[in-house]
Amino acid sequence: MKETYGYVRVSATDQNEDRQLIAMYEKNVPKINIYTDKQSGKDFNRPQYNRLLKNIKKGDLLYILSIDRLGRNYEEIQEQWRMLTKEIGIDICVMDMPLLDTRNGKDLMGTFIADLVLQILSFVAESEHGNIKKRQQQGIIAAKEKGVRFGRPEIVLPDDFPKIIKEWERKKITTAEAVRKCHTSKSTFYRKVRKYRLKNNKAR
Repeated sequence: MKETYGYVRVSATDQNEDRQLIAMYEKNVPKINIYTDKQSGKDFNRPQYNRLLKNIKKGDLLYILSIDRLGRNYEEIQEQWRMLTKEIGIDICVMDMPLLDTRNGKDLMGTFIADLVLQILSFVAESEHGNIKKRQQQGIIAAKEKGVRFGRPEIVLPDDFPKIIKEWERKKITTAEAVRKCHTSKSTFYRKVRKYRLKNNKAR
């Protein structure tokens, strides 16, 4: 019996897959047959995608919302499409591109049009991924030029940090009190103490 499947992918764990899931439900894809990966499409070491490949069989139908769910690399998208449609022998429906529905136009002209559209969309997907990375890099450079700092904010120690260290070393205050006065964690306090001592030793 032919089965209907859906594949959902978001490129990072903080992205929401609801839009893709809603599209699957609208096509009446059984929830148990929807496979979702939350990781980058830069390779195909994706657990749910691999599970899908083990379960899907010739004659089944696979829904994906857009072609870039198969990956962001032109050659990989082409290879996955060939493997799914030719080697396994399933039908694929790309929901946001009606021309990419292998159930339609199985004659020579239909196949030609579908292959042509697939090549164009694969190229666009890869180009857009490259453009996004380029824009991100340009944004980071521009932000740095404006003085924006990336990463964890630098911890500002109190002006009387040397005094706090001396009191702590002489056991006049506890570690907990020293940490509280410096507004840091215990591990950060110890790290700052080591750095302070190293700096002072070099200055002598």
